[in-house]
Amino acid sequence: MRINYSKWIPGKSQTAEDKLKELIGLFHELLIRTSGDAQEALNWMRYLGEEYNIFGPDMTFDMFIDELKRQGLIETDENSLIKPTNKAIGTIKRNALLEIFRSLKKSPTGAHDTPHSGTGVERTSGTKNYTFGDQPANIDFSRTLQNAMRRSLREGNADDDLSENLHLDEEDIEIYETEHATSCATALLIDISHSMILYGEDRITPAKKVAMALAELIKNKFPKDKLYVITFGDEAELISDAELPFLEVGPYHTNTRDGLRLARRMLRRSGNINKQIFMVTDGKPSAMFDENGKLYKNSFGLDPKIINKTLDEAIALRREKIPISTFMIARDNYLIDFVEEMTKANHGRAYYSGLNDLGQFVLVDYVRNRRKKY
Repeated sequence: MRINYSKWIPGKSQTAEDKLKELIGLFHELLIRTSGDAQEALNWMRYLGEEYNIFGPDMTFDMFIDELKRQGLIETDENSLIKPTNKAIGTIKRNALLEIFRSLKKSPTGAHDTPHSGTGVERTSGTKNYTFGDQPANIDFSRTLQNAMRRSLREGNADDDLSENLHLDEEDIEIYETEHATSCATALLIDISHSMILYGEDRITPAKKVAMALAELIKNKFPKDKLYVITFGDEAELISDAELPFLEVGPYHTNTRDGLRLARRMLRRSGNINKQIFMVTDGKPSAMFDENGKLYKNSFGLDPKIINKTLDEAIALRREKIPISTFMIARDNYLIDFVEEMTKANHGRAYYSGLNDLGQFVLVDYVRNRRKKY
């Protein structure tokens, strides 16, 4: 029997389950871009269905809404408005983490390791003699048994039945060496000034995805760590990670100084030995609060008064051993000059990042952080 094979077309092999998963993923992306407005996201889904037939022949828009409700991703509030559920928010965060990690290069470890070996939780390939306080779970049973047999032979039991005469001494026990695992407090600063959506370029969505991924990473991989998410426009504000998917840019200036000051206060309270700041921004400082608490602003940026006060804050952070890692998502020469000046004052780091690489830069730096042992 002769069989003719045609070219494989991905769309034709897609199952109904795959198609639904793809549509729900699109809905979640639209939720981020509409800052959590489920009704607007669904309006876009309806439009795409009408214009591009994204639902295919076997599903309608109404069927899709019913499926979202069945899976517990949307609900109707007391005002009959559709809103995303906590389950949807959690899914969005996990998806952000997976999306960013898919772009990461292989990392040597998945924890905040240090160069020191000791009583941590990550095993190395080496072993050492047991000392009081070592974890029994880290015993190398194979090497321990070999040590006991060698000692028994040295003691003249070669002609005896080792199964009856073999006994274990403390000196026989070998323990896998482990790396110290550090805990770290991180303040993630997100610029929500107007420039983050200026000229039609969406810079806030990738910034939100990074923040969501970092929050999810800490929650699942580093439960001892603390994360403070801080937005800064005209002023700085501490927000919860539940608010991350729904951040909005406002008609704000860029009060970098206030963001750094709030970050310093929160990190000081954290109690962690390791502290750091990640700042995602696309604009130079253009505002600050004066001595009377009044907002002083200069829309053109690079006002010496604002710049100097912001650099003073960077120096104060350096004195408290809190480095600033700045991730610039713009190539403005004036911004680059300021960030380089701030990085020099703080002894921090600066990354010139494109929007597509932002998540990779932030998370690689986070998981590779090697500082002190606790």
